[in-house]
Amino acid sequence: MQKLIKDGQIVENTWRLIAKTEGDAAAVEVPAGQVIIPVAVWNAQKDTLQNRTDIGVWLDSDEGAELIGADANRFAVIAVNFPLFMDGRAFSTARLLRERYGFTGELRAVGNFMRDQLCYLRRCGVNAFAFADAEANLEEAVKSLSDLQEYYQAAVDQPLPLFRRRA
Repeated sequence: MQKLIKDGQIVENTWRLIAKTEGDAAAVEVPAGQVIIPVAVWNAQKDTLQNRTDIGVWLDSDEGAELIGADANRFAVIAVNFPLFMDGRAFSTARLLRERYGFTGELRAVGNFMRDQLCYLRRCGVNAFAFADAEANLEEAVKSLSDLQEYYQAAVDQPLPLFRRRA
């Protein structure tokens, strides 16, 4: 079983990510067990899936937090996808999920992000990291979470800017 980083620790990944399909989202069969489904599948099958506690959703980079909106806290896991490491839209999506929609569960980065981005992702509220590269050195990646010790601006993990913290 592949591992991931969650809350600064290397842990087993017990959730299975279901890939997007080209067909009708309402026709996708959602298997039993802990699964993270595309947001389109959730929105198409919400009535039949809403009582399951083992469902998470994932948002692609072109899908905004408003697609989940008020439903955010019904999920144990929400994942934001990085199709390319250069696509930073998931940073904004993560911050919106935490600050606008009040999501308090596991917010997971999935896909092609880089180790150098972990510190900044954590600032946006991401607390779990599932690398697309199965060969990623997770021990070294954990160290990246503390690459920087002090920040000027406010963020999800530190709501006061530096000048307010020093005052």
